[in-house]
Amino acid sequence: MILPERAASLPAGRAVRLARGVGATYTSGAPARRPIVETLERLILTVTPLDALALALFVGAWFGYSFYADREMESARGLRALMHRNRLEWARQMVVRDQRLLDASLTGHLMNSVSFYANTTIYIVAALIATAGAIDSLVQFAAELPFAGRQSKLLVEAKIFLLITVFVFAYFKFTWAHRQYSLLLVLIGCTPDRSRPPDELEGYAQKCARLNTLAADEFNRGIRSYYFGFAALGWFLHVWLFAALTLLILAVLWRRDFRSRTARALAA
Repeated sequence: MILPERAASLPAGRAVRLARGVGATYTSGAPARRPIVETLERLILTVTPLDALALALFVGAWFGYSFYADREMESARGLRALMHRNRLEWARQMVVRDQRLLDASLTGHLMNSVSFYANTTIYIVAALIATAGAIDSLVQFAAELPFAGRQSKLLVEAKIFLLITVFVFAYFKFTWAHRQYSLLLVLIGCTPDRSRPPDELEGYAQKCARLNTLAADEFNRGIRSYYFGFAALGWFLHVWLFAALTLLILAVLWRRDFRSRTARALAA
């Protein structure tokens, strides 16, 4: 520590540098405002109350419908319950077959469908990330769209991030569904002999059917994310279109799951 009387005897230039160093020592301990916090604050100021309400409607509809449609097996309705009963019947026939090549082949076809969507989702995410790199051109393009109006660069970035989040979520669902179908193939391969007691065969069939349905649920959640991703695209045009598309997607999903001709045909 430099004493005041000794600091007075130092040359003027060195004394100034010493004073600046001491000041920096005391001010460097103050918490600096992080760029992320500042960005979030500017985003909150940019988003209008109508944008916030539309986004809340989007998130609530997306996850609320998933909670409604993907309930437990005992309380499920619509296509999910109907298909679970068919999967259970499939498993009951599988455990009494001599050869289970057909079951493994059918499961392999399901895995191919899931793999196709997972690969497609990766390309979509990569394209969205590349679009974020050309944000200035996108802002200009969005401003020229009818009814879109002038949008800030930060708000457009938030909309792209929302789309990336939706499709990353879908990718995780597809990959988890693919893994569950892989586990189902293992169960098919180690199916007990049909000479085992009926109770044991029924329990094994129940386990296979439940795993099959859980894998299908993850696949459906990934497909559902695609639907809501289309709704999120409406936000680039207008917030009212964003809300309207969210409600439209919600109605389409509900009708197809619970009131479609396909559901009536399966229930017949």
